[in-house]
Amino acid sequence: MACLSPLQLQKFQEDGFLVLEGFLSVDECEAMKQRIGEIVAEMDVPPHCRIEFSTQHEEQLRAQGSTDYFLSSGDKIRFFFEKGVLDNKGSFLVPPEKSVNKIGHALHAHDPVFRSVTHSPKVQALARSLGLQMPVVVQSMYIFKQPHFGGEASPHQDASFLYTEPLGRVLGMWMALEDATLENGCLWFIPGSHTSGVSRRMIRAPAGSWPATSFLGAEPDWDNSLFVPTPVQKGALVLIHGEVVHKSEQNLSDHSRQAYTFHLMEATGTVWSPENWLQPTAELPFPALYT
Repeated sequence: MACLSPLQLQKFQEDGFLVLEGFLSVDECEAMKQRIGEIVAEMDVPPHCRIEFSTQHEEQLRAQGSTDYFLSSGDKIRFFFEKGVLDNKGSFLVPPEKSVNKIGHALHAHDPVFRSVTHSPKVQALARSLGLQMPVVVQSMYIFKQPHFGGEASPHQDASFLYTEPLGRVLGMWMALEDATLENGCLWFIPGSHTSGVSRRMIRAPAGSWPATSFLGAEPDWDNSLFVPTPVQKGALVLIHGEVVHKSEQNLSDHSRQAYTFHLMEATGTVWSPENWLQPTAELPFPALYT
């Protein structure tokens, strides 16, 4: 079972991230890739809902914050697109399957393949070895990182978007379904950056106000030399502390860098901020990880 050794646990606590190579089998990776191919083939997104996904501050506010399609995606399976793949009418300039940036945010709840991976015995064992008592799944995403134009993810902390009181209750599980290399946009981390709080927060405005989201605080101008690249092989799992600063570069290679990622929250003694863009709904309360 996927239990962490005391040494691995210590490394995760010191660095704020941890690589576990070989967590998934090749078959498990291929099953998810095949299933996402079917989901993309059936994709039917009205042109006015096609929004380009960006982590750049101003574009984020304009594109995502102002759109209900994004804000109401927490309990659904929805599609978000790369920059530059749509014309001004929302029509595709490249084949649709090459245009998707990510699919979110409730694959874990609505798709049997992704549900079984999310709640697999080895994921549950890993969460237990991290000391999680009552973890719930708050969101999931399939990230494509398309060849040649898979966009960068600028430096950020996951807790900026998934804020809790107290902090330190959110954990990302990032699964490489293909090799993640320096060329195709692997993750980069600032080791130890998870210990100084959260520098900015994305806040959801009250219903009906405009813009629908805003940012409190600002992302510091992180020194590039602090980032450590984390290339991993297909099947690896990267544990990501909710406050560790990380990024990924644009994919300029010929190979995609597909990944499945989901976030857990320790629900015991934790308040999920009512100002987070993502909220549990009557249709989908955050499901318990342990089955």
